[in-house]
Amino acid sequence: MKRQPVLSILAALLVIVSLLAAPSTALAQEDTTESQTVQADELFIFTPYPSRTIGFGEQVNLTLTLRAGKAQVVRLAVEGLPEGWTATFRGANQVVDAVFVDTSKDATVDLRLENTDAAGPGQYNLTVTATGDGEVAELPLTITLKDKLPPKLSLTIDGTNIRRGGPDATFSYTLKLKNEGDETLMTTVTAVEPKNMRVTIKSATQEVTELELSPNESRNLTVDVEPLLDLESGQYPFTVQAVAGDLSAELELIAEVVGTGKLSLSGVDGRLSGDAVAGEETNLKLILSNTGTASLRGVVLTSREPSGWKVSFDQDQIAEIPAGQSVEVTARVTPPDNAIAGDYVVTFNAKPIDSRQVSADFRMTVRTSTLWGVAGVGLIALAVAVVGIVVVRFGRR
Repeated sequence: MKRQPVLSILAALLVIVSLLAAPSTALAQEDTTESQTVQADELFIFTPYPSRTIGFGEQVNLTLTLRAGKAQVVRLAVEGLPEGWTATFRGANQVVDAVFVDTSKDATVDLRLENTDAAGPGQYNLTVTATGDGEVAELPLTITLKDKLPPKLSLTIDGTNIRRGGPDATFSYTLKLKNEGDETLMTTVTAVEPKNMRVTIKSATQEVTELELSPNESRNLTVDVEPLLDLESGQYPFTVQAVAGDLSAELELIAEVVGTGKLSLSGVDGRLSGDAVAGEETNLKLILSNTGTASLRGVVLTSREPSGWKVSFDQDQIAEIPAGQSVEVTARVTPPDNAIAGDYVVTFNAKPIDSRQVSADFRMTVRTSTLWGVAGVGLIALAVAVVGIVVVRFGRR
């Protein structure tokens, strides 16, 4: 029976504790709500690029964004403006001094800063102030003023401006085009083509005739010169030019065509055949002609013949064959004694020291020696005589 009073006392204590804790919780909730309200009502102003570098006489255009937790009219001003500078706020193409900021979206306004030559070079710190309904937001700006570089274009090449190649080669050059001023330049690039050549200008593998260059920007240009036909030896100069308004830059390039030798190998009058007798040496005339535009040097002669054949040359090395000239070489060809009559192939090779090898296959018709014919007739006659003697001698019996 004593337990019931104890339980009643505990219940009363719990009620008292709950009543005491309730005001504290309510106060904490009230403080949190108030803090959130203050945070939401705070006025902000910002811009993506608060630091700029400009030249004398240039203007700065900044886009300012304003944000607030309650709808209000915000007045704008610039503090710390250097002497001779002007600041103008613009919205909807109109000059404004204030902007309405709604809670549903940000408000934007453009700030234009203009300077004159009265201000010297250096760093200037300004502050944009936004004054709203009982609150002020500030945006520090840093403007660096420097001497403006005069507009200039340059066109350069690393190393020599001469490229060498054969009559049908493509000549390639890498140039650098640079805007050395502080203004963006729309630049046209062209080339005066050499006779019987085509010139293409590329930037990043794309053929171009016009490029936009930002201040201090450079681009690599690839210039390819392709002959439209085989050219004679010599130098072919041409000019690449870049033009942007009154500015221009040009560079002279040279395509030097170097002659190449061209070797051919054949027999007299173009014949690729000959006759030979088994066991006997036969002289075969070979004609080596240079139909190219440069001399051929160090020409070496070799052969590939059937097994048992012997081939040699009266000269197996030729020091030089000038362009447009020919050299006659005698090849000494000897089939083996037991060669069977018929057609065989002997291959002759000629290899210049700085060019590719050329070859010619000669068909050699082999006949047996007349000595073997005479010997055969003699053997036949001897055989007939022996038979005759045998018949006469044994026929009488």
